[in-house]
Amino acid sequence: MPQNTFCFHCIGCDSITSTASQDFRCSRCGNLLEITDAAWKSGTLDAAALKSVWRDRRSSNAILDRSGVWRFRELLPTPASEQQVVTLREGNTPLYELPQTARLTGVPRLFAKHQGMNPTGSFKDTGMTVAATFARQAGYRWVACASTGNTSASMAAYAARAGMRSLVLVPDGKISWSKLSQALDYGALTCQLRTDFDGCLRLLQELVRRAPVYQLNSINPFRLEGQKTLALELLEQLDWQPPDHIIVPGGNLGNSSAIGKALREMREIVLISHLPKLSVIQAEGANALVRTMREADGKRLISVQAETRATAIRIGNPASWEKAVKVLQATGGACEQVSELEIAQAKAEIGAEGIGCEPASAVTLAGLKKLLRQDFVKPEETVVLILTGNLLKDPDFTMDFHRGSLFAGGAHESENSKLEQYRHPPVVLDPTLEAVIATLDQAEKSDRTHSNA
Repeated sequence: MPQNTFCFHCIGCDSITSTASQDFRCSRCGNLLEITDAAWKSGTLDAAALKSVWRDRRSSNAILDRSGVWRFRELLPTPASEQQVVTLREGNTPLYELPQTARLTGVPRLFAKHQGMNPTGSFKDTGMTVAATFARQAGYRWVACASTGNTSASMAAYAARAGMRSLVLVPDGKISWSKLSQALDYGALTCQLRTDFDGCLRLLQELVRRAPVYQLNSINPFRLEGQKTLALELLEQLDWQPPDHIIVPGGNLGNSSAIGKALREMREIVLISHLPKLSVIQAEGANALVRTMREADGKRLISVQAETRATAIRIGNPASWEKAVKVLQATGGACEQVSELEIAQAKAEIGAEGIGCEPASAVTLAGLKKLLRQDFVKPEETVVLILTGNLLKDPDFTMDFHRGSLFAGGAHESENSKLEQYRHPPVVLDPTLEAVIATLDQAEKSDRTHSNA
């Protein structure tokens, strides 16, 4: 493997250190650390050569080359040996065109980068391969995370693959069973705590100070190094022509931070000529970054009591908020919020493209519609939506939506009829040919009605 010499850089006071404590915070000012590499600053990386090497590796059967993360290893911290790498062939996710949604929004060049096509069904895998590798190299037996679901599934899988044990702290009753079932199947010791995600994270940070347990939440800078390869792969798929906009869901804000870091590094070594605008979209009920930008100008975090059916982003005290603010400022991106009704409708519209996503991913399309109305995004511009999780991550949401019970008794119940055209509930019939044919005829009539509307 290519050897690079990385160090930890504080995003607050700019101090540099060769080691990091278990909470990955600066010993001087308490801010979060990120990883930097001297080779990038010294001008020793050649953009054309890198593009050629990365392209050639796509046809290689070598273990590291089959990973969509480690294929870009020149821009990653690398372990002492290839044998330390923990990989499930993560990355290599598709970039889809969205023709129906393009017509709906009036944005012809609209794409979705679907990170839900990773091994455990979410973008977390791209970061977990790097963080689990360094946990293994450091000799840890236990790794741990606080999670709303996707992180726990990913961490448990990579820990199992590496021969490590995993401890998962999840909020009781506030996690999709499909996500929890993954962690259980991969052998995690799973604790459902009577608190929210933020409470789980606070307890985890106390735990790692007292026990030999390695933290794998997104405050771990190795996680963000792996997650930044999403942007490298995306730009390669676009022939290194930056889109005008990249739109990302906002939860704990590690992913937007990672993508922003990758964009800055790509521009620095002239892989791209300019930065696209990176915008972050949150649910109205979990809008800490939105409020932080609007009410405090990004200078102090305004925490919220998070509540949304988009479980992956139900976070009220995002750890990486300062990194996300820096990304918004550096790229000129926007920060917007969307309602539960807007999320549900956008999810159904993405599903109509035949690709599907979890509710948290759909905030990107809902946010795009708002940004178009505000004239922040222009119809002639190129837009990429980052879909972070697979449709099967939150099947209860999908079933409740199609049965018409998603908003029953809630604040949006009166607006429920607006979603009727997007619903496709199962139809229970007698087992006769006549019943099936009659149902087909009814579906045809409904289709004609909607097409003429």
